[in-house]
Amino acid sequence: MSVAIDIFECMFEYEGMASAAAILDDSPTRATVDELQARIRSMQTTTLDTRTIPTHPAIARLLPGGGLKEGATYSVDNSATLLMALLAGPSAAGSWCGVIGVPEFGVEAAQHFGIDLERLVLVPHPGEHWLGVTAAIADVISVVVTRPPKRASDSSVARLSARLRQRGATLIVLGPWPQSEAMLSLSDSRWSGIGQGNGHLSARQATVTVSSRMGRPQSARLWLPDPHEQFREVDRFAQPEPGSPRQGSSFPEPAHLHEAAG
Repeated sequence: MSVAIDIFECMFEYEGMASAAAILDDSPTRATVDELQARIRSMQTTTLDTRTIPTHPAIARLLPGGGLKEGATYSVDNSATLLMALLAGPSAAGSWCGVIGVPEFGVEAAQHFGIDLERLVLVPHPGEHWLGVTAAIADVISVVVTRPPKRASDSSVARLSARLRQRGATLIVLGPWPQSEAMLSLSDSRWSGIGQGNGHLSARQATVTVSSRMGRPQSARLWLPDPHEQFREVDRFAQPEPGSPRQGSSFPEPAHLHEAAG
């Protein structure tokens, strides 16, 4: 390996260009360079063929690659319901999930939405050690959620990203995060179920938008959840279900539901 480093250093020195060509003519050295090139091609192939973790089909079709990529990071714009929709698929497929620094994460709501509590790890208050806890959890758990209390340094982000790639873990960050694969956000959220002064909130429609580094943002109108507590895409041509939002109806999200499934 030291021979190859010497070669690359020599190649990028203006005065040593001629000697670099002479060194490369040496057959043992050329074999070393060929080995390095093979390694690079192998690493590139591994990156391009990164495995994906299944998530909800209605959301997966909006994501680059059609799912959550192992070793990648995703940002969610402060929505616990959207977060649970992302976790439900991996959890149902047998993956362990960890949630760090989100004390209001509602386990009852999570269970209703299909997250297996037997494979769920919660660290509600990691304190100032949130980054170290996140990295440690990523060593043993497939999908890790964290909410940074402050901005991480560039070097810390780079080290954590390298660790995720090495372990094949997927990180979901509540809030912005440098170099995230995609940002997921909600807009035009409308609850239904309240009549003329009576009833209770039973379902919600919202527009989910996925903005990635590559390509244009992708959006879809989803039930989050529908009256049967299911996540699914809104059928624009279907007849309205009982209790479904009427055109123009809009209800603010109550605080207790925001804490459980915002």
